Amino acid sequence: MNFELTEEQKLIRDTAARFAKQELEPVAARLDQEKDRQLLRENLKKLAELGFMGLAVDPEYGGAGAGATAFALAMMELGRACAATTVTASVTNMVAEVIQSVGSEGLKKKYIPPLCNGEYSAGSFALTETGAGSDLAAMRTSAVQDGDTWVLNGGKIFITSAEYAGVFVIWAVTDKEARKGRGISAFLVEPSFPGFTVGKDEKKMGQNGSCTNELLLDECRVPRKNLLGSLNEGFSIAVGELAGGRIGVGSMALGIGLAAMDCATAYVRERVQFDRPLASQQAIQWMIADNHTRLEGARLLLLRAAALKEARKSFAAEAAMAKLYATESANKACHDALQMLGGYGYTQDFPLERYTRDVRITTIYEGTSEVQRMIIAKALLR
Repeated sequence: MNFELTEEQKLIRDTAARFAKQELEPVAARLDQEKDRQLLRENLKKLAELGFMGLAVDPEYGGAGAGATAFALAMMELGRACAATTVTASVTNMVAEVIQSVGSEGLKKKYIPPLCNGEYSAGSFALTETGAGSDLAAMRTSAVQDGDTWVLNGGKIFITSAEYAGVFVIWAVTDKEARKGRGISAFLVEPSFPGFTVGKDEKKMGQNGSCTNELLLDECRVPRKNLLGSLNEGFSIAVGELAGGRIGVGSMALGIGLAAMDCATAYVRERVQFDRPLASQQAIQWMIADNHTRLEGARLLLLRAAALKEARKSFAAEAAMAKLYATESANKACHDALQMLGGYGYTQDFPLERYTRDVRITTIYEGTSEVQRMIIAKALLR
């Protein structure tokens, strides 16, 4: 088994690390506190110019063509600096990939290049509803064909980047008589379409630099050609793309966890208690050793899932394992790192309180830890 990265993968990783250190880290706290959307959009544009908004997308449509492993490596490095920016980049990559995977040639040429080149600040996935979170098949948003258009009615919640997304992938029920989960279709919707409204921005615990909005669809008219993939096959599209998204979320969480341990390790080397640096205490050493061991294990799981996806092999269970372990490990790392700083970790003088708030959601979105365990168990027991 060869664990060596290619030269291209190393270049992408190192470029992401450099950009994160120079551009994202200095403004991450400001984004969190002030929710400066213009600053976020400027950094998203820079990421697009570097090729980070379509890492696994074919160059024919403006992507980098670098593959899923490069995507995971980039999200790890960006996640070290700013989770709000990283989650936006991760979702935008997902949107571009799903259009490439199942979209018509016309949809590919129209929507993928603006996502990759930064003309669109972001792309958005619109799946979740008030009554359909983990149980996506329970969605109630409907779509009815009317001549050359589809008419969408309903609402979505917790939609990342909705305020500045250039295109949305929106799922709706197109056959109410079909068995649960079988009559759902996906559509590409522009924010300028009649009947489409971006609602309130949620006040969140963390990742405040990224907006999370409600969507309202009131007789929203979508061109017939904007059906994404086959009619009534939207549920399988969602399931497939969520698996890829879990690699992105897990990679971002790993980056947050590594940043937390870097901060804590630097602190305990300097902080003196009982006439000795904290780093000389066995309790502290074991916390560092245990957390780094878990985080390195998470890295291997993530890269394994990414490699399987890149090889076009089944990777859903592996992505679930990677997402579960990476996000749980990152949460533990942030918790322990804050503990190592003591009272200082609870203040905004250090970034650990932000890391701890930012990482918490990673065990919830793109499928909760409990859902990941369901997916893994089902695969093992099949």
